[in-house]
Amino acid sequence: MRGLLSFYRGLCALSNRQTRRKTGIVGSRCGFCGTQSKTKPQPRFGLLFDIDGVLVRGRMPIPAAKKSFEKLVDSQGKFVVPVVFVTNAGNCLRQTKADQLSHILGVPITHDQVIMSHSPLRMFKKFHDKCVLVSGQGPVMEIAKNVGFENVVSIDMLRESFPLLDMVDHNRRPKLPSNPLGKLPKVEAVILFGEPIRWETNLQLITDLLLTDGNLGSPHRPQKNPHLPLLACNMDLMWMAEAHSPRFGHGTFLVCLENIYKKITGKDLKYEALMGKPSELTYHFAEYLIRSQAMERQWDLPITSLYAIGDNLMTDIYGANLYNRYLKERVTVKNPKAVMATATGSPAAVPQEQEETTDNLWESELALPSATSCKSVLVCTGVYNPNAEMPTDTTHSIKETVFHGHRDFRFDPALVEPDHIVQDVAEAVDLIFEQEKFV
Repeated sequence: MRGLLSFYRGLCALSNRQTRRKTGIVGSRCGFCGTQSKTKPQPRFGLLFDIDGVLVRGRMPIPAAKKSFEKLVDSQGKFVVPVVFVTNAGNCLRQTKADQLSHILGVPITHDQVIMSHSPLRMFKKFHDKCVLVSGQGPVMEIAKNVGFENVVSIDMLRESFPLLDMVDHNRRPKLPSNPLGKLPKVEAVILFGEPIRWETNLQLITDLLLTDGNLGSPHRPQKNPHLPLLACNMDLMWMAEAHSPRFGHGTFLVCLENIYKKITGKDLKYEALMGKPSELTYHFAEYLIRSQAMERQWDLPITSLYAIGDNLMTDIYGANLYNRYLKERVTVKNPKAVMATATGSPAAVPQEQEETTDNLWESELALPSATSCKSVLVCTGVYNPNAEMPTDTTHSIKETVFHGHRDFRFDPALVEPDHIVQDVAEAVDLIFEQEKFV
């Protein structure tokens, strides 16, 4: 997964500038903030909330959500602890998600408190001026342009220019013979935002692009290697909506694409980057936003503990535990690159060509977290089913039958073991307040 560490450095720098500006504004118009922080308890912890399955199911709020957030804001509507919403959703803008959460929870939430799975894409500047195909649903063209891409094409635009390529649905086949229009420029990269609506169409056309090096007017060349750069957001195999059982997520779409490509070419599909939970850098940025909120509120005590509340063992719990492992090991390991590579199990996590950038990143004061732990809290209102049966012979079958994480993340039983299991998010907040002795 090339390019992850370099974009994180830029992301931190951008957020730091924004935080300094905001801190100045708050200090000038809220002179009472400093006094207030001395009379009220200051938190030394921050909360990372997943959304689907924890706060909502589909469009319906989980009853415990409002109850929990009544304890997290004061009489002026301000959060009493720093809070970030970390979601793998990628079908809307950060501001849209913040507005939705504000309406559902009844508390003011800003886009600076929201991390979408596609948020890191703004740092992949080397692709911003290239022609990229975007796959997903919702306003993906607007999202792509919002994070910096200038030359964007959609699946529908490909279908219109090359009408003979989408042939699975007989009703959508062209009624009369037609020639490829070929009006679009050569595609230079593929961005996967989330699960699309017509999987067969997207799978076909994305595979076509990978096998023709972005030139749909030419035949397949399965021997060509490497293929076009591929950036994917959201690795969730399943997610929880209103139905009784989990629904397919973007991770399921990625499994299909990976297996189709492997079946045709005999080679593994390679990703330029995988974003969203459980990617470690998602938690790095979340921790930085937590610190930014503490700075804005002029809380003097450092944030030393993070609590990640989620419903999915393979994303929320795995990601939080992975970041906790990094926090524990970074103080004892002189080469942080080794920590990340070992934790993810991916030899491509830190490519050779980025070693100097990596060293500078980890030595930067901005990049160093103040947190020393990230505890995982699992709720039972979403994907996780406390009544599900585990296989009797875990030695031979647990990876195949239980591990729903992405192909490029190594299975480790310790990473899917939550620190706490509670019924819902209200119990989670009560537990955390009790653990931190926070009144």
